[in-house]
Amino acid sequence: MRFKLVDAAKLLPAAVAVAANGLPVMAYAVDYLSPQQAQQALFPQADRFDVREIKLDAAQMQAMASRYGVPARSAQWKVLEASQGGKRLGWVIIDNVVGKFELITYAVGIAVDGSVKQVEILSYRESHGGEIRLPAWRQQFVGKTAQAPIKVGSDIANISGATLSCSHVTEGIKRIAALIDMARSSGQLGAGA
Repeated sequence: MRFKLVDAAKLLPAAVAVAANGLPVMAYAVDYLSPQQAQQALFPQADRFDVREIKLDAAQMQAMASRYGVPARSAQWKVLEASQGGKRLGWVIIDNVVGKFELITYAVGIAVDGSVKQVEILSYRESHGGEIRLPAWRQQFVGKTAQAPIKVGSDIANISGATLSCSHVTEGIKRIAALIDMARSSGQLGAGA
């Protein structure tokens, strides 16, 4: 998947669709960062990013839902391990969730201790709710681990007009924190994880 960096100030409707009632519906899409730009933003000191695969078995997928309160959604995940001079710095996971109607692509940086280091929004395709890109909203996740609630209304604030985007991105970040926690404890991310 390729992304194109777009100046948000020059955002124009990306497409016009005709709804069942014949009225035009505007669809918007803004790509803010490429995956490579996101990984550099999350771990600027890294000199290497290596692909690691995490495979969850049926028991792990069930455990994710029961232990962490989020569905696993997928048994296979690609994770980028960030390192500098051979020393592991953490992991980058790029994921998609549905906002209200459209996909939101985001990246989460997880430190070696399993805490959220940073969150970046790569692409936002909804016509409303782009405020989830605001640094203050994304900053709420920093330092959270899989054991934290990571839930809108609990430890993550909602943004009026972006409730579904907030909820779905928050659930996705919780899923990623849980995934890394499970992979670290099962040894899937290697020694010293």
